Amino acid sequence: MNRIDRLSAILIHLQTKRLVKAQEIANKFSISLRTVYRDVKALEAAGVPIIGEAGSGYQIMEGYKLPPVHFGEDEASALLTAGKLMASMAGGSISNHYQTALDKIRSVLRYAEKEHTAQIDAHVAVLQHPAFAHTSPPEIHLDKILSAISKQSAVDIVYSSISKMEQTGRIVEPVGIYLQGNHWYLVAWCRLRQDYRVFRTDHIKKLSVTGDKSAQAHPSLQEFLQQTTRQRQLHTVVLDVDASILKYFGQQKYYNGFVKEEIVGDRAQMTFLTASLSGFARWFMVFGDWATILEPLELKEEVATIAQKVLEKLGVDEPLLT
Repeated sequence: MNRIDRLSAILIHLQTKRLVKAQEIANKFSISLRTVYRDVKALEAAGVPIIGEAGSGYQIMEGYKLPPVHFGEDEASALLTAGKLMASMAGGSISNHYQTALDKIRSVLRYAEKEHTAQIDAHVAVLQHPAFAHTSPPEIHLDKILSAISKQSAVDIVYSSISKMEQTGRIVEPVGIYLQGNHWYLVAWCRLRQDYRVFRTDHIKKLSVTGDKSAQAHPSLQEFLQQTTRQRQLHTVVLDVDASILKYFGQQKYYNGFVKEEIVGDRAQMTFLTASLSGFARWFMVFGDWATILEPLELKEEVATIAQKVLEKLGVDEPLLT
């Protein structure tokens, strides 16, 4: 990226947040802090009203706006593709808000980019895998949750527990949301349990923003997820699998902690990291006649125990365990 393009990109980035640290700019554009300071001074010399200084961060003076930005074809394609993903994964009002914002962006595109997006619109689709049941929930509350996070406000929810099959009312302080598989999850401090909890948003039957400020400071979502991962004991699983069945694994291998695979001839050595050997063993039973467990020994014992119980249910007396 040449300096003129970088200065324009830095100016755009400064308008995306209230306060931007110099180190953040350096990381984003892969430049040194000295170059950041030079570029900011160049923008100031060009008449851009930048408030702040090195060490405290920079912000654009309230009311200053960059003239309409021109998008390239690649950027326009990325926006359109993101819109398709948003409609598939978010649904509801937040998807509608995104589409409205996307229409506003399209309105400032040059004719060439408008024609480009119109041509590729019919050639981009997001489909659900036939092996996984998918129904769009009527309400997943993402817009209200994001509003509460922005305002640091607690929310009042009625939650239907997946495991206990009961509904409870509680007030929680949202930390963040994330998408895993086909579901969105809310991480929040639960005042009822006095601990952090994870709630599947489509199991939240009612949600209202209370306006009551969060009673304490919370970690960022990234910090919470990293801490949760460190606290979980992960087991390394290595399998030798017939390569002909790999196409049938679909997303299930990712749900079970897939890390990598090495294919040699008609065999594949697959490595996983899993927090539950018991759960992994039950998934392994689906294709166990096509695979061999290389490690750990505990997984072999878990699979053998499950298989023994199955044989007993079938009335087969010959023991598998010795």
